Amino acid sequence: MPKLDVDGLGLAYDDLGPRDGVPLVFIHGWTANRHRWDEQLGHFAGRYRVISLDLRGHGDSELTPHPYTIDGLAREVLGLLDGLGVYRFVPVGHSMGGMIALTLALEHPERVERLVVVDSVSRMMYSRDRRFLIFLSRLLPFRMFVAVNIRRAFKPGFPPAEVARYVAQAQSTPRQVVMGCFAAMGRFDVLDRASELKLPVLILHGLYDVQFPLRQALRMAVQVSDSLVKVLDTGHEAPAEDPEALTRAVDSFLRSTHSVNNMVGE
Repeated sequence: MPKLDVDGLGLAYDDLGPRDGVPLVFIHGWTANRHRWDEQLGHFAGRYRVISLDLRGHGDSELTPHPYTIDGLAREVLGLLDGLGVYRFVPVGHSMGGMIALTLALEHPERVERLVVVDSVSRMMYSRDRRFLIFLSRLLPFRMFVAVNIRRAFKPGFPPAEVARYVAQAQSTPRQVVMGCFAAMGRFDVLDRASELKLPVLILHGLYDVQFPLRQALRMAVQVSDSLVKVLDTGHEAPAEDPEALTRAVDSFLRSTHSVNNMVGE
């Protein structure tokens, strides 16, 4: 497992596949790690250069005392890519990773060729019930706070043993990282800038996502002139719940040579 120093921060990453062409860069979500994308790396590494990383404080990457912001995490991803000699790339981001991917596309449009956003939003919007649930969950002990949020991310009926495995992995993330990133997501808002995206965008979203309801992703989609929305039979954790469907959708999007003109897939 290699690490790259980015401004004094050691970021763990995987870098596979041929070195020609535009690489795919996979960015995980809150309390996850780069292995959330193992299915996609295994599939795409035969044709593309594929890079996945552990964000600061997650997985095997180092922890620093610096505050967490989506902009800051995006800068660290870009620093890793600079260190690997990557200029143009296709970011694929899940949940918080989707916020990072959106930030990269908006702040560095010259470097992003296409964009894939999975179970993510361009603005955090909370219903009254959701705000109340967040308030209650923050009163819980830390491990229970994490467990409540991770369990509800999965579609009802997902195997309990698998859910428990992901809960345990999330609970191993340091408290500073969990709470810092949770607050950073709450502050995230680029909805009014979504119309600036002038590149093909694939929006994949779980029909049963209660963390970020589908209608929030659609608010972003209608602002993007060249977006394709595909709804998956999953909750919020599409990379874990149905990695094959996610892979097929991304593969089809990458093979497409024409703009997608705001079509909606089923």
